[in-house]
Amino acid sequence: MFYWFMKTIVVGPVVRLLFRPWVKGLDNIPDNGPAVLASNHLSFSDSIFLPLAVSRPVVFLAKSEYFTGKGLKGKLTAAFFKMTNQLPMDRSGGAASATSLLAGRDALKEGGLLGIYPEGTRSPDGKLYRGKTGVAKLVLSTGVPVIPVAMIGTDKVQPIGRRIPNIRRVGIIMGKPLDFSRYKGLEDDRFIQRSVTDEIMYEIMRLSGQEYVDSYASTVKARQSARKPARGESQRQTAVGLPAEQPEPPKTKAPGAITVIGAATPAAEVPASPGAGHGQPGAAEPASGDTAAAAAEPSAAPSGTAPDGMAGRNEGAGEPAAQQSDTAGLPDSGGTAPESSPESPH
Repeated sequence: MFYWFMKTIVVGPVVRLLFRPWVKGLDNIPDNGPAVLASNHLSFSDSIFLPLAVSRPVVFLAKSEYFTGKGLKGKLTAAFFKMTNQLPMDRSGGAASATSLLAGRDALKEGGLLGIYPEGTRSPDGKLYRGKTGVAKLVLSTGVPVIPVAMIGTDKVQPIGRRIPNIRRVGIIMGKPLDFSRYKGLEDDRFIQRSVTDEIMYEIMRLSGQEYVDSYASTVKARQSARKPARGESQRQTAVGLPAEQPEPPKTKAPGAITVIGAATPAAEVPASPGAGHGQPGAAEPASGDTAAAAAEPSAAPSGTAPDGMAGRNEGAGEPAAQQSDTAGLPDSGGTAPESSPESPH
């Protein structure tokens, strides 16, 4: 009763007036009998627009966090989802997810329409991500047809993190039913489950026109969350006027420099005496007597044989360090990856 009241009297007229949703393929929804509506997931409002477009009641599998909130707000949220035909879905995987699917199976056995998002969560960037096999397990165990659904523009109406939606038009495309009865008796085969899921995701991609990413959306979200603290720290440093931390560049030697074993400072890094010699940078100050002889001993090594097996170090000195500097600079300068790096076919 509450579902019919909200859909027909309260929410339905307001949504149709403000967002003017357009619908294609509505005749692909059966007038009676069970079916699974498998849709892409761009926004929280997907679960509002899709049921309003279908005349029959639609039961959705929603994440279990909506039903386990604490306090007054959590209890009100749980009550709202229960009264609007939402069923809790544990997305942690394993036995917990299998148990949650039983509720959806019961809804199908009763002859109802079950809405499910094979991606398991909202897309973080508007792309279509790899589907999880829960939808295939439901379809193969019940033998019901699958209606692929594409939500269009709902991510612009209510992006992730936005509470108040933007007023703009959205669209819904419903494809032709998919029949997987040819796999009867193979519902426990993992390869069949993956094949069925991929076929459903392909049809959704064809209807929505989204770019497909062969990776789970939850994995991408986890990577993005892991990068957020580092970005926040950089923003705080900028706000208080602190310079951003930069990686220390690798120390390189000047071309032709000689590494002297036991010397405190490499020859290329010895500071030059300003104005010494004949006005050339780094020229040694003239010396006389024993002092001049002692000072000339280290500099005599390059003209003769290098001490203790150091012969040949002069030629090509500094090349390994220079190569390391170029390689380390590729990510920071936005360099292009080597052409031999394979790209994902997807």
